[in-house]
Amino acid sequence: MRHIASLDELKNLAGQEVTISDWVLIDQARINLFAQASGDHQWIHVDIERCRSESPYGVPIAHGFLTLSLLPMLLQSSITFPPCKLAVNYGLNKVRFPAPVPVDSRVRARLMLQSVEEISGGVQMIWKTTMERAESEKPVCVAELILRHYV
Repeated sequence: MRHIASLDELKNLAGQEVTISDWVLIDQARINLFAQASGDHQWIHVDIERCRSESPYGVPIAHGFLTLSLLPMLLQSSITFPPCKLAVNYGLNKVRFPAPVPVDSRVRARLMLQSVEEISGGVQMIWKTTMERAESEKPVCVAELILRHYV
């Protein structure tokens, strides 16, 4: 866990890799829950038997948006920020899913703080996030996460 004590310390971290999260298991139960929540029941995610016979991966793969949705949790479990009144996920830039996440894979996030800028009432941070899969060199998700903290 990386502790950032002040806005000045946060600003000084711009341009640096700040932390790497712990690994998170992407099992079939998590994939099924995401399918239920999102309404995306495409067979490549939820039909184990069909994946064995028809999928190029041989097993179900996680939804790209499931992988992306883990970013706030991985960030919160890896970094503590200076106290703020309100933290907002403001958006994303340049989201890509370069490689699949087969069921029972472990993923983690590398978090690089690209920039910190002052906004009315707080700061806006842009985080370059690279989601990695254990035992794979190719990232599974690359995105710029925009966060706002109001103080």
